[in-house]
Amino acid sequence: MLIFFLVSFKLSAQPSPILPGAERPELYLDLLKGKSVGIVANQTSIMPHEGKKHVVDYLLEQGVSVKKVFVPEHGFRGDVDAGAKVNSSVDSKTGLPIVSLYGNNKKPTAQQISDLDLIIFDLQDVGVRFYTYISTMHYVMEAAAENGKQVIIFDRPNPNGDYIDGPVLKKGFESFVGMHPIPVVHGLTVGELAQMINGEKWLKGGLICDLEVIPVANWNHQTPYKLPVKPSPNLPNDLSIRLYPSTCFFEGSIFSLGRGTEFPFQVYGYPAKNIGTFTFTPVSIPGMSTNPPYKDQVCYGVDLRNESLSHQFTVKYIIDALAKSGKGESFFKGYFNTLAGTDELKKQLLAGKSEEEIKESWQVDLNSYKKLRSNYLIYKD
Repeated sequence: MLIFFLVSFKLSAQPSPILPGAERPELYLDLLKGKSVGIVANQTSIMPHEGKKHVVDYLLEQGVSVKKVFVPEHGFRGDVDAGAKVNSSVDSKTGLPIVSLYGNNKKPTAQQISDLDLIIFDLQDVGVRFYTYISTMHYVMEAAAENGKQVIIFDRPNPNGDYIDGPVLKKGFESFVGMHPIPVVHGLTVGELAQMINGEKWLKGGLICDLEVIPVANWNHQTPYKLPVKPSPNLPNDLSIRLYPSTCFFEGSIFSLGRGTEFPFQVYGYPAKNIGTFTFTPVSIPGMSTNPPYKDQVCYGVDLRNESLSHQFTVKYIIDALAKSGKGESFFKGYFNTLAGTDELKKQLLAGKSEEEIKESWQVDLNSYKKLRSNYLIYKD
């Protein structure tokens, strides 16, 4: 009996698996019956505990009338370079039309959704303001609100959802890499953010989207989450995703962040020997980075691949690179302020402010945001 008790206790102590919204069909299949359905999906739209079955395949198997698939930046298979146009096409497996939301239009047109009753949104986000999947979600919600369609979010965990940091986007700095007055690391799942977009009336004209969120099971904001599929070509592993909020700022500088290597967003460097002892040479990698900055040139810099998975947002890498470069204003590209969502960070960096001073300047805005965020949480902090 004692042995049986110990075995039973060991089995019962196993944590329940984290189930993304897609793996909770009991919550959504009835909502889809008799409906014409569109879905925003890509390579991340899978059911991890069902052999990584794609949610589109699953819905079709269940008799759901899926009419078309909308795809974001990087395409349906997630193999298109950052910023590269994504073409509309037909899925070879299902025969479904694939409609690009990163080509001729970033927002679904009235014609593209006229034959639909509702649109499912199921993309794995990484919890950072300038990751464009949440901008796609905004436009899908807006188009749905304008045309009387429902949106159902199949929610997924946020791998950077355990903290909040960075400057809050200021009015006048809105772009496709920052549409909302939220910090760089916003601490929300896409479902929570969708509720905030609705609640704060951030859609054009203050429209409200008919929204349903299918929540994640057995997850909270402090639960680590290892992504089963890389969310985009240049975020190949968990460390790249944790470092991404910090190292993406190099996109707005003259430095390389490792595009054209197998470890993008995990290094930084420049073709000058004084930058650091670590070297890397960007090359063309189809499906990741076809024409990376400093292609075929040796870059000298810093290797961040020993950073901890508990890493949180920092500006110390940018401070270090700016100082070593000796370039001053010319270190930055115009895109830097777009990523920062403000011109204040660049001014602080050029003035030689410390990381502590810079972070302190965000605290009032962050505290206001945290209060706002608490109104829309689905999961415990």
